[in-house]
Amino acid sequence: MSSANVTLLGAIAGFTIYLGLPIGRLRAPTPRLKAALNAVAIGILVFLVWDVLTHAWEPVDEALSKHEWGTSASGGGTLAVGLTIGLAGLVHYDSWIGRRRTSADRPSGPGAAATAELAPKVRSQAGALALMIATGIGLHNFAEGLAIGNSAAQGELSLAVLLIIGFGLHNATEGFGIVAPLAAEGERPSWLTLLWLGLIGGGPTFLGTLVGRHLVNDTLSIAFLGLAAGSILYVVIELLAVARRTGLKTLTTWCILLGLLLGFATDAVVTAAGA
Repeated sequence: MSSANVTLLGAIAGFTIYLGLPIGRLRAPTPRLKAALNAVAIGILVFLVWDVLTHAWEPVDEALSKHEWGTSASGGGTLAVGLTIGLAGLVHYDSWIGRRRTSADRPSGPGAAATAELAPKVRSQAGALALMIATGIGLHNFAEGLAIGNSAAQGELSLAVLLIIGFGLHNATEGFGIVAPLAAEGERPSWLTLLWLGLIGGGPTFLGTLVGRHLVNDTLSIAFLGLAAGSILYVVIELLAVARRTGLKTLTTWCILLGLLLGFATDAVVTAAGA
C-alpha cells in the first residue's frame, strides 16, 4: 500500500467523526432526552479516558518490565505533565471564560451597553463544553494518527489498516460525544459550527498519520495522549455536574452504562479483527 493510500485512509478514519455530529441538530429535546444524551456522552468519554491512559502507559510499562529506568521515568514524567496541563489548564481557561461571560452580562456606565453589544460574543457554556470535548478528542486522535503512520512506516500495513478501521468506528461515536452538551441544552449548532467541530476533533487523525509516517517517537505520543486524557477528564467532571442537576439518577446511570458499552463494543471489533 502506498504512502498516499495510507494517508487517505487515515483521513477517512478521522472524518468518520462527522457521522455522529448531526445529532446536535435535534430540535427541542425533552428533559429526559436531554439527560439521556448527556449521560451517554459521559459513558463514551469515560471509556475514552481509560482507553487513552491505557495506551499512554503501555510504553512506560514495557520500559519498567525491562528495567529501563531512564525511559520509564521520562515516559511517566511526560504523561504526568500532559495530564496536568490538559486538566488544570482547562480549569483555569474555564475560569477565565466565566469571568468574561460575567463582565459581558453586567454592563455599567452610560456607554457600557453599547460597548457590550460591540464586544465579541462569548460562547455559551454548552458551546464551550462542545469545543473542549472536540479539542480533547482531537489531541487523542492525533496520537491515534501517529500510531497509524508509525505502523505503516515500519511496514506493518495490516496493523495500520486495522487501526484505521478501529479508529474510524471510535470516531463515529466520538462525534456524538462532542455535540451531546449542545443537544442536551437544546442549542442547535449551525452546519458551519459542526464542520469546525469535526475538523478540530477528526482532522488531527489525518495530521498524525502524516507525521507518524516520518517520525516514530513514543514520547511525543505519550505527551498528546496525556493532554487528551486530562482534557477529556475535565469535560467528564463538567458533564457529571450537569447530570446531577437533572435529578434523573436511574436514567443517567443506565445511559452512562450504555455509553461505556458503546466504547467497549467498538474497541472489541478492533481486537477481534487483530486476533
